[in-house]
Amino acid sequence: MVEVVHTSVLRQEVLDLLAPDSAGTLFIDTTLGEGGHTASILESFPDARVIGLDADHDILEVARARLSEFGSRVTTVHAWFNQFFSEYPIDAERPARVLFDLGVSSFHYEKSGRGFSFRSDELLDMRLDEGLEISAYHVVNEYPEPELASLIYEFGEERYSRRIARAIVESRAQAPIRRSVDLANVISSSVPPEYRRARIHPATRTFQALRIAVNGELARLSQGLESALRILVPGGRIGVIAFHSLEDRIVKRFFREKNRECTCPPEWPACRCGGKRIIEIVTKRPVRPTQREIATNPASRSARLRVAEKVNEEQL
Repeated sequence: MVEVVHTSVLRQEVLDLLAPDSAGTLFIDTTLGEGGHTASILESFPDARVIGLDADHDILEVARARLSEFGSRVTTVHAWFNQFFSEYPIDAERPARVLFDLGVSSFHYEKSGRGFSFRSDELLDMRLDEGLEISAYHVVNEYPEPELASLIYEFGEERYSRRIARAIVESRAQAPIRRSVDLANVISSSVPPEYRRARIHPATRTFQALRIAVNGELARLSQGLESALRILVPGGRIGVIAFHSLEDRIVKRFFREKNRECTCPPEWPACRCGGKRIIEIVTKRPVRPTQREIATNPASRSARLRVAEKVNEEQL
């Protein structure tokens, strides 16, 4: 029996909006995690096939064991989704459905031991792929104060970013900040008392910022969306579940851009795309979890699902 600690969000909404319109549909689950969404897809659509991607080798092993009953209908790949799509073979079968679930799995907070959570006493790391060169430890202990403050403000939308960066630099001058709880304590001590008593922990946004920076999440998302749409078959659908405004803003802007009649870059002197919109937006407003889902899975409360359908090939 495989132990699963993560509950995938908006499962039924994903199944409804990405339901295949023909037998043998190929899905790509770009962030497989423990395999929750993929298991639902394979159970609900007996002819569907899924290629599941994940940058984390450890969580991929959990998914492989969980999904083994589906045999050849599922293929797992250890890869970042932006790299996978950019290297997708020209002669390979193109997917008709692509799903991005951008939330970090509960597995990482509870079982990875890599310092994702400020509630655990773990070594600072935060790499989803341990092959990455830069870890959270390096960012916290080596980045100059202005760069650290900018990173916390931009990726964490943290209003006390300068105070937090200053406190980190002062603390690391005495001794390196090696563990997640130590960093959380430094952050907590640097912000006003009323901020410490707020609904969310004062370290939440800084930890988010560090994770995003270490893993290059926003840049990978922009690249991945572009490449995924390129290989998607016309008539295919792409769905994205975002959990914070930075991600959702990128998705919303991308869908809006591809929904315009002309999608050529503004610096081009003349239209080359033929004046045809590339997608139709299926979800005019983001789909959110029901109150029932939020009650049973509080981590779902900030989830937002956007779906678009490809209607034309992009000519570049």
